[in-house]
Amino acid sequence: MINKEKLRERFLRDSLPRRLGGLAATLGRISSSARNSTDPSHVANLLDEAKHLIEWTAADTEPETAAELVRMQTLLTLWQKAWGESSKNPQQRLLLSVQAKDWSDRAVDFSGLA
Repeated sequence: MINKEKLRERFLRDSLPRRLGGLAATLGRISSSARNSTDPSHVANLLDEAKHLIEWTAADTEPETAAELVRMQTLLTLWQKAWGESSKNPQQRLLLSVQAKDWSDRAVDFSGLA
């Protein structure tokens, strides 16, 4: 499990574009891990991390971006709650992988780093 306070302190030192890039990277790891990981807790931990990164970032973004980030966070929460069962279903794993890749691409767009 991640140390949330240390992660938060380090994460908040970064500029907003860099934080959004970090969120994009975490979402990319979710995409890859949902497809390939044999350890369901690894994906669950990444889902939790992404939720926190959004929590620590959304308020500093434009209202439209914040609203989309909050929608992502809500869906991440739903995935996290269902992941115990969903991790056993290849179609559900693929669905999360595709959705997380889309979210990652959106976070990169928000960051302006691409």
